[in-house]
Amino acid sequence: MKKRFGFTLAEVLITLGIIGVVAAMTIPTLIANTNSAKFRSQYKKSLSTLNQAGLMAEAQYDFNYGAVNKACGTDPATDNANDGTKSICAVLNGTLTGQTVSKTKPYVENPTFNSISSTTAGTLTDVVYYTLADGSLVVMPAAKPAANQECVLEIGSVMNNAWITSHPTCLGFIDVNGKTLPNKEVTCSKNASGKALTSPTATLNPDQACTVPNDSAHMTDIFPVVFHDATVEPATDAAKAVLATAK
Repeated sequence: MKKRFGFTLAEVLITLGIIGVVAAMTIPTLIANTNSAKFRSQYKKSLSTLNQAGLMAEAQYDFNYGAVNKACGTDPATDNANDGTKSICAVLNGTLTGQTVSKTKPYVENPTFNSISSTTAGTLTDVVYYTLADGSLVVMPAAKPAANQECVLEIGSVMNNAWITSHPTCLGFIDVNGKTLPNKEVTCSKNASGKALTSPTATLNPDQACTVPNDSAHMTDIFPVVFHDATVEPATDAAKAVLATAK
């Protein structure tokens, strides 16, 4: 007779238990890292698309985000740069393909958008919603800039919170996964000095970096941006930090 060797039931159960504990500890981190990479990549892609649109409008129609002097029409999808309409909707209609535009809010619930809700643009009541071909949602001001509030940054000037606050109709955001949750603004966990931050900041400090970790509390899907001249750039420290990091 041959003696057979194997695992006992207790050994199998203990092994499965250990595997379960390890999985429970690592899977959330893996999911967070995957979502983080997706959000970062989509944000950078959408930002690049909007910047290309601004440059193309400048080249083709001789105006850009900074030269907007008209509000988006009742049906913003019909704004046409070829007939001289200088609205922000005309900029994108004339340069991008595959997008849909509407004044109807696509969210079932309001997004959490704390940093900008503390500024004059916080209500974001007069906006248009562009869904790009890749599914990203771009929310832009539909109103024309008021006198002396045109979306133009003087040569040699640096984008900062004071400029953003005084130019509310130049402010918007990118939601990289559209209607899908979490619909929450990206935030910093620490500032450049290592101090923990408990809430989003409404500031954009050119010389101050912050940390945005790969977790569901901070690395989320809404990125505040500011439109000016032929450029679209981050409007908060957190959005700027994500753009500056490779991963």
